[in-house]
Amino acid sequence: MRMLTRLSLANLPRIAETARVPAYERSALTAGILHFGVGNFHRAHQAVYLDDLFNAGRDHDWAIVGAGVLPSDRALKEKLESQDYLTSVVEQERGGSRARITGAMIDYVEPGYGAAIIARLADPAIRIVSLTITEGGYYIDPASGRFDPTHPDMRHDAANPHAPRTVFGLMLAGLAARRKAGIAPFTIMSCDNIPGNGHVTANAVAGLADQFDADLAGWVRTNVAFPNGMVDRITPATGPREIGILADEFGIEDAWPVFCEDFRQWVLEDHFPSGRPALESVGVTFVDDVAPYELMKIRILNGGHATIAYPAALMDIHFVHEAMDNDLVRGFLEKVERDEIIPCVPPVPDTDLAAYYRRTESRFANPKIGDTVARLCLDGSNRQPKFILPSTADRLKAGQSISGLALVSALWCRYCAGTSDSGRVIEPNDASHARLKAAALAARDDPDAFLAMRDIFGDVGTNAQFRATFAGHLASLWTHGTQETLRTYLGKSA
Repeated sequence: MRMLTRLSLANLPRIAETARVPAYERSALTAGILHFGVGNFHRAHQAVYLDDLFNAGRDHDWAIVGAGVLPSDRALKEKLESQDYLTSVVEQERGGSRARITGAMIDYVEPGYGAAIIARLADPAIRIVSLTITEGGYYIDPASGRFDPTHPDMRHDAANPHAPRTVFGLMLAGLAARRKAGIAPFTIMSCDNIPGNGHVTANAVAGLADQFDADLAGWVRTNVAFPNGMVDRITPATGPREIGILADEFGIEDAWPVFCEDFRQWVLEDHFPSGRPALESVGVTFVDDVAPYELMKIRILNGGHATIAYPAALMDIHFVHEAMDNDLVRGFLEKVERDEIIPCVPPVPDTDLAAYYRRTESRFANPKIGDTVARLCLDGSNRQPKFILPSTADRLKAGQSISGLALVSALWCRYCAGTSDSGRVIEPNDASHARLKAAALAARDDPDAFLAMRDIFGDVGTNAQFRATFAGHLASLWTHGTQETLRTYLGKSA
């Protein structure tokens, strides 16, 4: 076993023996971006692009200040602070792994210090506020995509605009302070997997302002930029396995390293009135219209993840690459994508959709990543309406078959009942777990009990074709199990 070196600025010369380290002086960096949601994806994506830029000797006034809102963010702040806000990023491909240390983050404001976050937001140096808060963090009705001002968190921030507790309330307080001081507003850049994420974020920020200050809401809509963007990099959760691999293979002790694939992609609408770093020089694609790219990614890649997640979980498969080694799961993915998902995706500039799918399939099958099926199953009540049901709705509207997509939804329903085919208990992993489980158990006798959740299924749940197909698949799952149901769908004999 290698001798361990704890990650810190002082130890970078020793760490450079096994990992790439920053080529720039951290002391020369100044903050230009405040980021909410400093999780694994942000540190494997946005922070890596900025680290590349800084290594190229560019734009050292665009470093990141992290900001936490959730109680769990406090532990993260302590871990990152103990290692000078450095992160080990391990990129893994079939042929091997390589580690790098990123230093794009220079500070972190922990939860409970709202005034300090607002002060940072009011600082003219902060010109971009970015966020990675998951698909479920935007206070929107999953079925309609509209902002929900009735949520208790939104009611709280509307009643306490000077002491908010959400990301949107804090951003509004910072914008209000800048407006009062005559400072240009920062650009708000969502980095979450949501169609039209810039529009969704604008609706949340302005929608909250509507509840307590119509004049501020109008000012936000007129003056604040919300560029749309598409982000992509498979980034599994960190656990003892990842910490151990980093120690054993690279001799680095990191309290929370990030493991990810080699592939990454970022497509951004070029709408940054207060300036931006020159990210195009390190691989970011700037376009006038992100929609074709994000629709491709959300439906093919994210929809693909949702397609394999639940059959794999019901068959007690642990890792994503193991699911792709299963002929039934891989065949199911290929057939649903080829027959029902990809035909719904409009052309994308300079992109072959079939080739994009083949690359996606290869990425899922990468055994080095260690991505887990459990991670793909997270938060289904927010992911199904964004990644699966829009394709279903498009095909129903066109009078086309939805057999595969309906089976994806039926598999999710069966999963929500709380046990795999073997009887293994499935741990809760959705904020709506209790409601989902009750509806899924009721659906064993009455499939419409699950589809009646209109906030998730919308009009799709009332469509006669979908209801009948969903019911048939669900009955098969309960009667014959996942493997036999997949065999039937694929036309395979037992």
